[in-house]
Amino acid sequence: MGKLGIILMLSAQYGANTVAVTQRVDQALEELHPTLEAQGVVLTPDLFRPATFIQTATDNVRSSLLIGAVLVMVVLSLFLFNVRTAAISCTAIPLSLLAGVTVLQYLGFSLNTMTLGGLAIAIGEVVDDAVIDVENILRRLRENRRLQHPRPAMGVVYDASLEVRSAVVYATFAVVLVFLPILTMSGVAGRLFAPLGLTYILAILASLLVALTVTPALCLVLLGRPHVKNLEQEPPVVRWLQARYQALLLRVERAPRMVIGAVVLFMGAGLAALPFFGGGFLPELQEGHFIIHMSAVPGTSLQESLRLGRQVTLELLKIPAVRAVAQRAGTAEEADDILGTQDSEFEVDLKPLHGEEAEFAQAAIRNALAQFAGVNFAVNTFLTERIEETLSGYTAAVVINLVGHDLDVLDRNAQEVASLLERTAGATDIQVQSPLGTPQLAIRLRTAELTRWGFDPVDVMEGVRTAYQGQTVGQVYEGNLVVDVVVILDPHKRRSVVDVGTLPLRNSQGTYVRLSQLADLDETSGRYVVLHAGARRVQTVTCNVVGRDLNAFVADARTQIRSTAALPPGSYVEFGGAATAQAQSTRDLLVHSVLAGIGIVVWLSMVMGHTRHWLLVLINLPFALVGGVLAVFASGGGLSLGSLVGFVTLFGITLRNSIMLISHYEHLVAGEGVPWGLDAAIRGASDRPRPHPHDCPSDRAGPIAPGHGERRAGARD
Repeated sequence: MGKLGIILMLSAQYGANTVAVTQRVDQALEELHPTLEAQGVVLTPDLFRPATFIQTATDNVRSSLLIGAVLVMVVLSLFLFNVRTAAISCTAIPLSLLAGVTVLQYLGFSLNTMTLGGLAIAIGEVVDDAVIDVENILRRLRENRRLQHPRPAMGVVYDASLEVRSAVVYATFAVVLVFLPILTMSGVAGRLFAPLGLTYILAILASLLVALTVTPALCLVLLGRPHVKNLEQEPPVVRWLQARYQALLLRVERAPRMVIGAVVLFMGAGLAALPFFGGGFLPELQEGHFIIHMSAVPGTSLQESLRLGRQVTLELLKIPAVRAVAQRAGTAEEADDILGTQDSEFEVDLKPLHGEEAEFAQAAIRNALAQFAGVNFAVNTFLTERIEETLSGYTAAVVINLVGHDLDVLDRNAQEVASLLERTAGATDIQVQSPLGTPQLAIRLRTAELTRWGFDPVDVMEGVRTAYQGQTVGQVYEGNLVVDVVVILDPHKRRSVVDVGTLPLRNSQGTYVRLSQLADLDETSGRYVVLHAGARRVQTVTCNVVGRDLNAFVADARTQIRSTAALPPGSYVEFGGAATAQAQSTRDLLVHSVLAGIGIVVWLSMVMGHTRHWLLVLINLPFALVGGVLAVFASGGGLSLGSLVGFVTLFGITLRNSIMLISHYEHLVAGEGVPWGLDAAIRGASDRPRPHPHDCPSDRAGPIAPGHGERRAGARD
């Protein structure tokens, strides 16, 4: 750090596993280390390793998955209060997850952060089917033992399993329909969240298969034998909850209108609060590594960029959280990014941080960079940059394209927009992507002089290009190494603009003439790149947003530009970046959710028969919105695309529980002949809470577990 060196950037092929490629590269570098050390070469292989973030993130999700499984098992043991029943229910967890992983591997998916996240979300729900089956079988075995002439255990288990089979199947397929919109999302959002949705669906389908086959068999083996004890008594927690739940139901029955009115009021408040939530495309990622883009005045030499870079490096190393800093200046011959000498990048690697330490480190980095006047900086994490670059072509959250025909007019408009953004709260890292001011040397050939001396214009310009850019004239072979032979002027003859006019050129007669005799040479300023989009000239202004909601910032910027910026006829503004991508993904998700909702209505009307039954199921969905709104408030009030996926999960769980409750009421009335009334309503609700006090907490235990490490490096919000 602080010394000149060469940065080697390696890119994996499309579709390659980043972690596996990194491991092979590390192995190769380890083999080269003795040779390089003998030659005096100091190798620093850990300036930036995306595999480190991937490993940290997957380790966090794995630990969250394990914690979720433990929480589910604890909840089951507490509510079932029986080793045998808890063991039967818990077998659904490994069997369902392993079955889902097996199918994922067959389909070509790897165990990455998103697929593991899908398993973590599903871990509480994969046990539901088994719990429902076990509870119903256990309840029927208890009733059978109280009979004077008990039936064979196999028949009881078989009938009890069939009793809940239809409801379990209907509920599972309804949840699959709820999750289908996630699979149909397009663009970057689809690539990110589709594996999560697919993993979730595979896991709950596997849990359905386990509940229909393995669970009844285990119940017959472990619970159906006459000598099995402790089956007659309800678990203490269930008895305690059931008594209080029945008392609550009686109180609710005395004032049903008031309760329904309060629920509707809360639901309306939840719906009314949604438009006021902030949001972004993705939550902020804690990668433990930052990329800083430094842009000086156009025309800044490479040496000056390196000098500024050394000063920036020294300031950054003063921050306690910073482990290493490396500046990358200049452009390789076959580089992915074509940048001017005024642009450079810094790889800033942090020490292991937890909680809010990463946010404090980023703030400290910005404060350190604010000391350098006349230089623009942009700070971001690697994955965030790659996502933003995929969305808009730029490594910024907000992209404003000014489209027109006249470059000078576009430049003036871009400066005006940049000034407006500087006065907008939350804007940072504001940059005009193709600024004016790049020094240029204009060579204008004089036709009369070319004719007089017998020069062809193309030959003259080819001679200038060869002298100052070089021309490949051959190749030299040294074993397997192929080296190009390039003809170019000596470096000391290419240092001054004044010397360009003295370049000697030879005509077809062998006469040498200076370039200044054939052309006018003028020092001008221009731009090192002219931007285009869709065959149109554009000038682009980019910025990031800190301390403010991204969507609110974009809405504010739109309003100010629309009311203040004076755009000539033929020019207009286009917004791009994360906010635009989120709006598009949200529209896609809502449209597909409406289609899925229609499918759910058709499915419920087919399987539940009575219109009132499936209407009761659907009415419960908006009520679940209140809990989701409270969760968003508790997490900071930001509604990202991931939060919308969380709402989809919430609706799926609510739909499942509602179907199971209505199906149980149907069985009481139609199957057992219980007359419908208050007693039947209380009995059905009291029967269902036997599984539901523990399957609802277990549903929550899975999704809660990934959140326990959300502020750690490498974890998602």
